[in-house]
Amino acid sequence: MTRHTSALGSMATASAPTHPALAPLLDSYLGYDEHTHTPLRRREPATGSITVIIGFAPIRVHSPHAGSATPGTTRSFVAGLHAGPTFVEHDGRQAGIQLDLTPLGAYTLLGLPLAEIADRVVHLDDLPGWDGDALIDRLVSAPDWSTRFAHLDEVLLRRLAIGPEPLPEVIRSWDLLTASAGRIAVTTLARETGWSRRRLGARFRETVGLPPKTVARLLRFRHAIALLEGAPRSWAEVAAEAGYYDQAHFNRDFKVLAGCTPGAHLGSRLPTGGFAA
Repeated sequence: MTRHTSALGSMATASAPTHPALAPLLDSYLGYDEHTHTPLRRREPATGSITVIIGFAPIRVHSPHAGSATPGTTRSFVAGLHAGPTFVEHDGRQAGIQLDLTPLGAYTLLGLPLAEIADRVVHLDDLPGWDGDALIDRLVSAPDWSTRFAHLDEVLLRRLAIGPEPLPEVIRSWDLLTASAGRIAVTTLARETGWSRRRLGARFRETVGLPPKTVARLLRFRHAIALLEGAPRSWAEVAAEAGYYDQAHFNRDFKVLAGCTPGAHLGSRLPTGGFAA
């Protein structure tokens, strides 16, 4: 376990790779236990993954982009693909395990079309076949993080065996989008799959949650964030390398998907991880 302390408080984390059969769907587990001196509110920019939080303490989550004006209190939730930021709050302590699933992995492991949870934050118990309270009880009572992660392997491997499989054309489209970091035209995706744009859009959205063009926007944005956090570059260089038309296009997308400007985003990094709201 790794522990980080700062003026805000402390954050202890533990991580481990998943079972090899699960690795294409999610790389690793992240366990965390954070204590802060005062309530804390984090801003989570839009991502290209499905976030599952199995929480051991109450938190509040809301997504203004999806029309959620006030936070809802929960312990465990699933956040579908969002075309905007999500905000997470706690009163001084949060603990649990985070899973970042690929959309195709989430389609199989969660057992439902991701269009049903796109731009939404839903309780884990609201998903078919999930008993969030029983899962939390077993994880909390485990003696250590490695035991918790091993139990999650068991749960997810069972769901992998019975979950639905994405259509090959949707898999191909997702692979092309991720390989290009969102810099591929929908017409090219349609040509590669042999489907019409309309059919591709409908099937892709049903499985992944958002249309191919919106997902391309998310992946381009995430690539831009990775560039910002890498070697020093000008805003214009980041915009060009990430595939934006110009810096103005980059700034507009960033404001929508991160909830702030690029400069404000970099300046809001918290010492315990994540970004201040």
